Amino acid sequence: MTGRPTEPDTAHRAARRHGHPARRTALLLAACATLAATVSAPAAAQPGHAARPGAAALQGVWRMDGYGTYVTIDGQRLRAYETTAVSCLPGSLNGVRESGPDARGRVRFAVPGSARVTVAPRNAHEARLSIEDNVGHRTLRRVAGLPARCHQDPPKDGRDARRVFDVFWHTYAENYPFFAAKGIDWAAVRDRYRPRVPEGTSDDALFAVLREMIEPLHDGHTKLNAGPGRKYGGTRPGTTLPSTTLLKQVDAAIAANLGPDATLHRWAGGALSYADLPGRLGYLRITSFTGYTDQDDYASDVAELDRALDAVFTKGRTSGPKALRGLVVDLRLNGGGSDPLGLRVASRLTDRPYLAYRKHARNDPADPRKFTPDQPAWIRPHNGPRYTGPLALLTGPLTISAGETFTQALLGRTPAPVRLGENTQGVFSDTLDRTLPNGWKFELPNEEFLTADGCTFDGTGIPPTLRVPVFAAEDLAAGRDPALSRARALLATGRPTP
Repeated sequence: MTGRPTEPDTAHRAARRHGHPARRTALLLAACATLAATVSAPAAAQPGHAARPGAAALQGVWRMDGYGTYVTIDGQRLRAYETTAVSCLPGSLNGVRESGPDARGRVRFAVPGSARVTVAPRNAHEARLSIEDNVGHRTLRRVAGLPARCHQDPPKDGRDARRVFDVFWHTYAENYPFFAAKGIDWAAVRDRYRPRVPEGTSDDALFAVLREMIEPLHDGHTKLNAGPGRKYGGTRPGTTLPSTTLLKQVDAAIAANLGPDATLHRWAGGALSYADLPGRLGYLRITSFTGYTDQDDYASDVAELDRALDAVFTKGRTSGPKALRGLVVDLRLNGGGSDPLGLRVASRLTDRPYLAYRKHARNDPADPRKFTPDQPAWIRPHNGPRYTGPLALLTGPLTISAGETFTQALLGRTPAPVRLGENTQGVFSDTLDRTLPNGWKFELPNEEFLTADGCTFDGTGIPPTLRVPVFAAEDLAAGRDPALSRARALLATGRPTP
């Protein structure tokens, strides 16, 4: 099942989707690049039902819209089943009731090694499932029972390579939304590679085939873990994951361009840092939206993030004669994490509610053009000090996943941020995490994140408004950081526009 995973480690964790073909025309990309959508405040909540169904209404079997998943709730337990047209396997979502039902009938489940899950009944036939570290919810619809294939005994040899291939191929065929945008004929991929997986195919040969199938997608949210020595994660062409040596050079260049009098304060093991700069400017660097504490759970991440934000966005920095005149937010090495944490940061940067983005998931195994209804995600101002002045946002190809959804969440901010650097990586969706019949793990995206006017930046990434090289070798060798220097210069003028 699909919380947003920790991104691959690049020492700073630097290393998620297709639109309809019409969305990918040059004209629309140019329109999206202007990012000048105007959005209105969220509508008032609709009145609730007069009577909420209790926990008993959740007992039974549910089919999830999108995600290829069935959910059973029986007594104290919640279980998920990952399905395709040819398979039904137990999923990783296996929760035990932790609390509830509350007054609205909601029941919360603890899931070992993952974020908590809450299920809320809407009526006798519909419920909503929410994952603590995901934005939005997933709709559950009551069904009579699990598909017949869920009750069939698995083959005696669960490592049969041809069966593994079929489950892998069908999972992509039924859930991946971006084949058209990537120019990939997935049926042709099956016809080409399936003959290479006869009975008795070795693990090494099977891994090589599955890897070759998805490499041309160049998608940072396509991953395959077949055990030690057999791991693969996609990236956009031209992306270089930084070495430890390079990261030291980056840190040195940033420090040099902040200046000798800047003191960088750190939280979350260094994933969050802040410095006051001359001219009443601030510098906020965020390299991850996950893993802030040793507890390694979402609640602890929220607490640590709030602690850092409380220390940064003080009354003195956000109002009065000594308030910040400009703020640089550096996301150039942000490898992703949990989208809701990005929304928490954005709530400190506005005094009005506005639409961050809309998201939906592919919802027809046979038609990649059909999606679940759009779910809006809103930025709502923090109840406390907020910074609402000029903002410069630094991005690059290692701005990935939740780093990108946070970037997208700032596009509707007023005043709009000036974005400097290079395109983000272009992977936004939460990952659909699956297990193959032989126990191998793999991930793929199945969602789209959209701007208010329907733009999607999967594949291309969000472009900057001012293109400046990001961590070029010659700049690092000379201790230069042109994007940071340019951002400071723009903010110093009080009119941060290119």
